[in-house]
Amino acid sequence: MGIGLGVVLLVIGLILVMGVVQIDIGFIDDAGLGWILVIVGALAIVLALVMNKQRSQTKHVEERRYDGPPR
Repeated sequence: MGIGLGVVLLVIGLILVMGVVQIDIGFIDDAGLGWILVIVGALAIVLALVMNKQRSQTKHVEERRYDGPPR
């Protein structure tokens, strides 16, 4: 999941919560589904930011080993 997916889920969830678009599915409440998508979208954004911060603080070490006597 990335920041883009989180934003898309957040926007779709807010559209459903505010009642802009209504989906006629008998066993799913539009507002309930919207709140679930808002929470999942916000969680995806937070996780993407945490993972990007960890990735930027990673150090790479190169170690070279030579076999035999030095030249």
